[in-house]
Amino acid sequence: MAYCQHIGVEFMFINDLEQCQWIRQKFETPGVMQFTNEEKRTLLARLVRSTRFEEFLQRKWSSEKRFGLEGCEVLIPALKTIIDKSSENGVDYVIMGMPHRGRLNVLANVIRKELEQIFCQFDSKLEAADEGSGDVKYHLGMYHRRINRVTDRNITLSLVANPSHLEAADPVVMGKTKAEQFYCGDTEGKKVMSILLHGDAAFAGQGIVYETFHLSDLPSYTTHGTVHVVVNNQIGFTTDPRMARSSPYPTDVARVVNAPIFHVNSDDPEAVMYVCKVAAEWRSTFHKDVVVDLVCYRRNGHNEMDEPMFTQPLMYKQIRKQKPVLQKYAELLVSQGVVNQPEYEEEISKYDKICEEAFARSKDEKILHIKHWLDSPWPGFFTLDGQPRSMSCPSTGLAEDVLTHIGNVASSVPVENFTIHGGLSRILKTRGELVKNRTVDWALAEYMAFGSLLKEGIHIRLSGQDVERGTFSHRHHVLHDQNVDKKTCIPMNHLWPNQAPYTVCNSSLSEYGVLGFELGFAMASPNALVLWEAQFGDFHNTAQCIIDQFICPGQAKWVRQNGIVLLLPHGMEGMGPEHSSARPERFLQMCNDDPDVLPDLTEANFDISQLYDCNWVVVNCSTPGNFFHVLRRQILLPFRKPLIIFTPKSLLRHPEARTSFDEMLPGTHFQRVIPEDGPAAQNPGNVKRLLFCTGKVYYDLTRERKARDMVEQVAITRIEQLSPFPFDLLLQEVQKYPEAELAWCQEEHKNQGYYDYVKPRLRTTISRAKPVWYAGRDPAAAPATGNKKTHLTELQRLLDTAFDLDAFKKFS
Repeated sequence: MAYCQHIGVEFMFINDLEQCQWIRQKFETPGVMQFTNEEKRTLLARLVRSTRFEEFLQRKWSSEKRFGLEGCEVLIPALKTIIDKSSENGVDYVIMGMPHRGRLNVLANVIRKELEQIFCQFDSKLEAADEGSGDVKYHLGMYHRRINRVTDRNITLSLVANPSHLEAADPVVMGKTKAEQFYCGDTEGKKVMSILLHGDAAFAGQGIVYETFHLSDLPSYTTHGTVHVVVNNQIGFTTDPRMARSSPYPTDVARVVNAPIFHVNSDDPEAVMYVCKVAAEWRSTFHKDVVVDLVCYRRNGHNEMDEPMFTQPLMYKQIRKQKPVLQKYAELLVSQGVVNQPEYEEEISKYDKICEEAFARSKDEKILHIKHWLDSPWPGFFTLDGQPRSMSCPSTGLAEDVLTHIGNVASSVPVENFTIHGGLSRILKTRGELVKNRTVDWALAEYMAFGSLLKEGIHIRLSGQDVERGTFSHRHHVLHDQNVDKKTCIPMNHLWPNQAPYTVCNSSLSEYGVLGFELGFAMASPNALVLWEAQFGDFHNTAQCIIDQFICPGQAKWVRQNGIVLLLPHGMEGMGPEHSSARPERFLQMCNDDPDVLPDLTEANFDISQLYDCNWVVVNCSTPGNFFHVLRRQILLPFRKPLIIFTPKSLLRHPEARTSFDEMLPGTHFQRVIPEDGPAAQNPGNVKRLLFCTGKVYYDLTRERKARDMVEQVAITRIEQLSPFPFDLLLQEVQKYPEAELAWCQEEHKNQGYYDYVKPRLRTTISRAKPVWYAGRDPAAAPATGNKKTHLTELQRLLDTAFDLDAFKKFS
């Protein structure tokens, strides 16, 4: 512990002597906290803006929630000091994340959002947004490029939009920062950095904080240091410098993540400014995380409508006796002769006038434009008014020589003197045989989709637990030399002379943090395919916050398109209640289409229009070729939507799960629906039952149909794209078989899977002319049984129902 006045430092758990000595020199050298009069006047002006902004809002909208900064007004000069020092050290892009407390003040006085755009948000008469459903004002983000007045250098500031879930934006900010560093070739974090703001309770209590910190030292995730600023609502009005350490909570976090923590009393603005300079310098010197703990207090309750005296009467009696920090610091500077009272009052009047003039202009705003709050613009991707440049998608097929070339690289070791495992040699040999036979399995289809996009200049990033090898040992995108430790080869990066780079990285054992990180990475550019693969599909539920608050509603809330892809292994394989279901019912429930309204099927480019209007795309491919096409379509579309893919397990090696090159050549596309193409389709009038299904169960159904010799009586149609729902193609299928009963078949339990989503939409497709029957497992609490025999019994029961032509007569 080293002390200056009102400063406490925790660093003894750092085991690097150079770093420890550096910290000691910064805080134990006598007279280090010296500021020029100009610096003091700048600090005062920043405090004036921070304080008077909150007071202005309170005067104009006293009954509105705004989550003001009262009690920690010093946050604004603190952030500006970090940015100034970082700009001086060469940083030209700062990406920030923060909770709602003080957000409007940060937008106004750090990011420099136009005040009238902030003030108009308080107008209850403001009309609905130009697009999307919007969000409350203290969740919105912003992107702004301006001149830093202290360094006279250009700097870009981005504040990422966030939900009310405290700390949820942390990994998103880190991922966006990593992407911006990647795209500008900033391999050491000298040009792009991140600042994360925290509340003290959330900083200590939210596990996502730890997950985010733990990404900071992983090679494919590090952003080379983040400055963390804790707005600590503990005991900032103490005059005892030893108490500047505040509560132990932030210290505990910093110790675990091996980062120094600088505690500073927020009632001493100059101490705050010095600590922030040191924090920025630490980050630029060592490229590691650092924590600034602003020990302050909250003058109001949780929000302006809350009465803190209900639960903390003694504390708030003390707080209400405290003189505001602006008043204290102004009195200090007047006593030092740095400013005089008229100059101080003029500074206040000047900013009050700015606010009043902006308030007057705000009354002219009639519509809330969410696009004015966009935190990640994509210049050049859309038209000037933000629309797609077309509403069509080219063929996703490839020339055969391209397929063959990628297949040959995928089945070889493209570097010399590299010894691979014998078992892997057999896998590569099998791949080579597939290529010779003009056929792909699942792993090869993925390889060809990725490889072709790399050829077209599209960066690909695949992240998750064990993705390099693949959970099911099918991918092997990183080869390991069996004789030289840590010598690796990524064949995907040896495909073409001028290809885009391929990043494949095993993540930490985290879903929440890593999925948030990849979402942030995908925010930075539309010209990248960013994929997160769950080790098993059900593991996505520990990242549910990112899915529910960012991925599903992100465009509606924040006008932020995002093309992230989730690969979720799914399938009932008799392996128990865990690792069976990726919970498709949850994703389908959150789709924004109306099950009771049949869209206009005659609309030009109907399938593309559906994709443009949806909040995300949900698919379950039954063939490797369709998986190949949907991955390529994700980039070739003229807009971006999240893509949820339920990926297979047993189909990875299923002998029938193969696709010919013929289905991947120029002119071919992703098939939203794969219709029956066997004997039943040749004589549709004789078909008694039309089964609809998706994914792996198709292979169980075709095997059973053949065993029962019912290939002419039962047609099977696969729905590959579940959402947006392919009304047009399914209507054609139903009309093709006029005498057939309709049934939905799934291997999941009735209250899970796809049934509740598909049934009402199928009924709408046919104007409710026929019932849609169900063949599948009964409702259950768990996704799957833990008993193998029971699993097989359940499977046979659903197959019996599917092919018993009398099964539904008792319900008719």
